[in-house]
Amino acid sequence: MLLASLAVVGGLLLLVWSADRFVEGAVAVAAHYAVPPLLIGMIIIGFGTSAPEMMVSTIAASNGNPGLALGNAYGSNIANIGLILGMTAMICPIAVQSVVVKKEIPILVGITGLSALLLIDGDLSRIDAFILLGVFVALMAWSVFEGMRNRNDAMGLEMQEEIDAHHTKPAMAFMWILVGLALL
Repeated sequence: MLLASLAVVGGLLLLVWSADRFVEGAVAVAAHYAVPPLLIGMIIIGFGTSAPEMMVSTIAASNGNPGLALGNAYGSNIANIGLILGMTAMICPIAVQSVVVKKEIPILVGITGLSALLLIDGDLSRIDAFILLGVFVALMAWSVFEGMRNRNDAMGLEMQEEIDAHHTKPAMAFMWILVGLALL
């Protein structure tokens, strides 16, 4: 029991450290190539923080346990919205200034509703998967378009301050991306 507990704590610490390195590297590379800060926050950091969940779901599905993958996806969203956003707001109230984020909240609700609708028959088929992936690709394209169009968005400006605070050379940033991904 003690060994298992130490493994969980050690794994969690490694997960946090590697995710931080991955995000730091991705932000530095994106900043080096003049990617708008809003896109760094929405897409690169979003993917970076979702990488462990994607790995768990992929491994679970390939091992014939799609229920674990589905539970991971829904559980992660519930934890992110309820637990993390709730705890953050308890520490410091959150004022949403970002136009893009205000537009994305109804989209989040819509996608959650769509996934529930696709699961109403108790089966998530390949056609359902293509529908969800198509919506995902469309949303990513829209996010890139909005990020390029709204370079002075409040969230983008806040992200720019964070980027300016960290100066990592591109070669080191690429290394952190690889190390972070490998350990995630």
